[in-house]
Parts: sequence; C-alpha cells; structure tokens
Amino acid sequence: MTGSVVGQGKSAGGVLRAVWWPVALAAAAGAGAELAGTALLATAAWLLARAAQQPGLAALAVAIVAVRAFALLRGTLRYAERLTGHRAALRALARLRERVYAALVPLAPGGLPGWRRAQLLHRMVTDTEAVQDLVVRCLVPAAGAALAGGLGLVVLAALSPSSVPPLLAALVGTGLVLPACAGRHRRRTAGADDTAVAVTATDLLDGAAELAAYGAEPAALAAADAAHADRAGRERTEARVAGLLTAVGIALQGLAAASATVLATRAGGPAVAVVALTTLVALEPSLALPVAARRLVDARAALRRVRAVLAAPAPVAEPATPLPVPAGPVEITIRDLRVRYADDRAPALDGVSVDVRPGSRLVVTGPSGSGKSTLLAALRRFVAPAAGTIRLDGTPLDAYAGVDVRRLIGGVGEEAYLFDTTLAANLRLGDPDATDDQLRAVLRRVGLGDRFAGELATELGQDGSTLSGGERQRVLLARALLADPQVLLLDEPTEGLPAADADRLLRDLLTATAGRTTILVSHDPAARAHADQLLDLGAAVGPRQISRSCRGAAS
Repeated sequence: MTGSVVGQGKSAGGVLRAVWWPVALAAAAGAGAELAGTALLATAAWLLARAAQQPGLAALAVAIVAVRAFALLRGTLRYAERLTGHRAALRALARLRERVYAALVPLAPGGLPGWRRAQLLHRMVTDTEAVQDLVVRCLVPAAGAALAGGLGLVVLAALSPSSVPPLLAALVGTGLVLPACAGRHRRRTAGADDTAVAVTATDLLDGAAELAAYGAEPAALAAADAAHADRAGRERTEARVAGLLTAVGIALQGLAAASATVLATRAGGPAVAVVALTTLVALEPSLALPVAARRLVDARAALRRVRAVLAAPAPVAEPATPLPVPAGPVEITIRDLRVRYADDRAPALDGVSVDVRPGSRLVVTGPSGSGKSTLLAALRRFVAPAAGTIRLDGTPLDAYAGVDVRRLIGGVGEEAYLFDTTLAANLRLGDPDATDDQLRAVLRRVGLGDRFAGELATELGQDGSTLSGGERQRVLLARALLADPQVLLLDEPTEGLPAADADRLLRDLLTATAGRTTILVSHDPAARAHADQLLDLGAAVGPRQISRSCRGAAS
C-alpha cells in the first residue's frame, strides 16, 4: 500500500524517508495495540467461559492477570501510536510545505502560468496534508489490520482449525476486495477539479467591488453555486458508496463470526467464546481499510499536484558554489541586456546598457510593457538574461546565490503586499530584530511619524486596506529601509495616487533614500529632475539608442 506512494518523487518520498523511523514505530505501536486488543478479548472470553465451569481460583489466576496486563498494554500502545504517528506526520507535513514554499519563491515573481492563486493555496495547504493522511490514515491502519488479522488466524488455527476458512474469507473481502472497490470508485472522481470551490470563493472575495460595479454579481454567484453543487453531488455519491461498503464489511464480519462459532462447537468449552470474539476483533481493523483506500487515492492525486509545483523549472539556475556578495557599496554594470520570457515571444528587454554608481539615483522611465519591471526582476535574479551581462563590482550576477542577491538588492515591488496584521509585524519583515524605537524612527523618515505615533499595534487589514494609497506606499518603503539593502529598488511608488499626493510622496521618498544607491521606476515626470542618471526605455528602438538614453542629469 505504501510503495507506489513513496515513489511519487521528492514531493512525498523525500519527506517520508526523512521520518521513516517514527512512522515505523507508530505502525508497530498501532499494530501492537490491535494485537493487545485481540488478546484481551480472547483472554476475557476464555476467562468468562472457564469461570462458568466454577474451577478453583488458581486455574483462573493467570487469565485474570493477563486481562489486566492486556488492557493496560492496549491503552499504552494506542497512546504511543497516536503520539508518534502524529508527530511524524506533522514533521513530514512541515518539511513538505517548506519545500513547496521554497519552490514557489523563485517562480512567483515571474508568474505561474496555468495556476491561479486559489489553486496554489490549495496546493500549499490541502494537498500537502496528503502526507499526514498517508501516515495517520493509511500506513498505520493498514499495518494494524494486517497484524490483527494474522494473529486472529493463528488463534483460530490453534483452537479450532475448522474455523479458519470463514475468517480468512472475510479478511480477503474486508482487507482486499472492499478497499479495491473503494479505491476504484474514488479514482473515477479523483480527476475532478477540487479547487473550483476555492477559486470561485476567492474571486468573489477579491473582486467584490468590481463585480458590483459592473453588475456581474449574479453571474459570479451562479458560477459559485454551480461549483458548490458539483462538489456536494460528488460528496453525496461518495457518502453513499462509503455507507454501502461499510454495511457489506459489517455483514462479512458478522457472517464470519457466526460461521466460525458454529464450526468451533465441535471443540466445545471455552474455545467457542474465544473463537467468536477473536473473529470479531480480528476483522474490526480491516473495516477501516476502504476509507484508507479512498484516502490513498486522494493522497496520490494531491501529491502529484504538489510534485508538479516542485518539478516546475526555476527561471534562474543557482550556482554550484556561490560567491559571497560584496560587503560594501557596489557598482552595477549592465551591458547589452536582453531578457525573453519565452522563445516564441519578443524580448521584454533588448540591448539595455547602464552603469549604476554607488550612492547614485537611477530613474527608469518608459511606457507600460517597455520592460521596466523586467529590469528590476533581472537585477534580483528572478529572471535570467537571454543575452548580455549584469555585474556587481565586475563579477557576473549569476555567480551569487539568488537569496544573497536579494538581500543586497531589495526594495518595494509593484505588487508589494501588506499582511493582515499589525503595523509593527509588517515592518519587522524587513528586520525581525528591530526595536520599537527603530520602527518609530523609520516611520518618521518616510513621513508617517505623526500618523502612527505610539500606534505600532495598529491593524492594517488585508493588503493595507485601512491605509490610504500614499500611506500604504510609505509603510512599504519603511519596511524596505529596515531591511537596509545596498541597492534600493522602487517600482512605481506613486502609481494610482493623485498628483498632489504623488508629488509629496516622491519628495519624501527621495529624502529618505538620500545617499543610498536607488533605482526608481516611475512614470512621474517630476522624478526625472532628481535623477543622477535617466534610463528611458521607451525612447529606444535598438541597443545603441537605449545605451545613449542613459545620461547624467547635468547633460
């Protein structure tokens, strides 16, 4: 039951191999608990039947002690199985989620074609929990059922060999046939889109204002209702099938117990009661296997989806032996840079050349689609150049690890996000060790000292919904300044603001970043007057003209 799952690739196999020892302990403890339960009921049945014959107390002493011992052992092993199994499952789950997040970090800035945000959230939360299901709801129950059934056959073979065939037939039915039927039925529906409900719910929440503005609410609600109805219909079908299989399993259990008991009457005495109860107990764990089979199908489908995320090629290859990034102010040299997102698409950048001196301010302008954000993505190693070079102090950028480059070159992206938590928590993403005094100081630098004086616990809402557009950009800048990158990137910080607010924000931005190497992407003409260098991507039709459009402010 486990081999095909562990072989699903590093999405499941790696994390399960890392916790194989606690998983094996949990399976052994669970199986031991089932064995102790079987032995408890068998011994208790023998004790009751033997006591009815009124023997001497000495004849019952061993059985009495055994009943107590098996009862204590069963509880202890069950607790150990729960503790060890869940600990291993949660450890595997945490490791898998770390891998998924690490895989998404380099992919997300360049976009994830074919995956929507709600689908990725489903991969990160629900699909990764398949590892937990594998351990707790598949591996451990299967091991317990196998050992309990095996012990039951051994007991019956010793007491009444003629009672073995009914138990064996029932074990085949409940342990193999019914799980196979459950798995086969589940595979028929496993290909359905289980993220449709999440996608429609996310669209309704995120696009509520736009849906209301354009009168599209009825259509959106109808789509959500259809997704919910489809999901509910499939779940009702699953419930009916599960109920039917459970009923068949219980019927097989009862039939096997009755048949084994009748056949054991030839032996007579306490053996009859022992055979009856042993048959019932030996079959009890296998009644859960149809549910485990459905979980296994779901887990394999979920892990295939997770594996697709992990297997997605990173847009930028990491160096085998990355160099340490320069410690001091760096000079950035870009020569004939070309960036292409796909072989069949035109270059997003073509022939860009510029030198960014330490402490200088480069303003990048150009119409939408001219490659401004692509240039910043290339500087942060989110996209790889198709041609040309980017160098830090003369060393190619691809000689450094991406995470080190992003510590050195950081800032505020066009789609920078504020989390639904306090102002202090959002700011400390830039520097987790920053004190409250440091937070207040950086807020004063970006012009928010009066707005949030003594109110670091202010809740910002989802993506800063409690802030104005200008306040949101200032908080993002404060967070970037706390991170203290050598080179600060600002992508359209005044986008969407009224002219007066944009001018005021731009002045505060330039004041707060004075003396720091800054690359500012802006449509605002006022930004040009403050540039040490200007790179106008929209003025270029070829590599040389792009190179010439980079000039000193004095020229």
